[in-house]
Amino acid sequence: MVTLLIATRNAHKVGEIRAILGEKFRYLTLNDLPNAPEVIEDAPTFAGNATKKAVSLAMWLGETKRLEGNQVYVLADDSGLEVDALDGAPGVHSARYAALDSGKPGNSPTAENNAKLLRLLAGTPLAKRTARFRCVVALTPVILSVSGSASPVCYADEVELQTELFDGTCEGRIGLAARGQGGFGYDPLFIPEGCELTFAELGEEVKNRMSHRGKALALLSFKMMRRESHPG
Repeated sequence: MVTLLIATRNAHKVGEIRAILGEKFRYLTLNDLPNAPEVIEDAPTFAGNATKKAVSLAMWLGETKRLEGNQVYVLADDSGLEVDALDGAPGVHSARYAALDSGKPGNSPTAENNAKLLRLLAGTPLAKRTARFRCVVALTPVILSVSGSASPVCYADEVELQTELFDGTCEGRIGLAARGQGGFGYDPLFIPEGCELTFAELGEEVKNRMSHRGKALALLSFKMMRRESHPG
């Protein structure tokens, strides 16, 4: 069975990924590897942050041989909300949007992020509150490092070259107020295109079918199934 190390400690995100991909994989998270290195997400794009997390953790696993096997991968994603009226903000800063004002490191509480978004959009009519959730998933194989066989630079290049990226977007708009108790993050504010309910009101099963992460993971799952059906 393929082992996927999901590069997060966010229980909501882990649950969502497992619900979308199903039980055909063995799942681990960063909670199972307490000594895993912290990766600073400082890239200017979702793809850059997802790749950095996946490659860094795959290299660490390959060098330390913490997870051995022929089918071990690191799955890392970066995702966020892009609001057209705010020139694409909060974008890669979605999880720490409110904290940007104070300069404090780390992510900010969801309630503060949502409050800031509503404050900045105050007076903007619903028709001009268009937005999208965007997600990029990086999948990197764990390649065991053989000491002395190659330079660290060559090893890093090899790991990154084998990284695959999967993109997903969900178009919609930002509501005038938070609605619903489900989901997490900006879900109570985001109304997907063609719906009147927010992600937080739609329920997990419906949300996962149309969400940005669901679309990206569907592409990943299809690629993995094809690989198993046509090995080599």
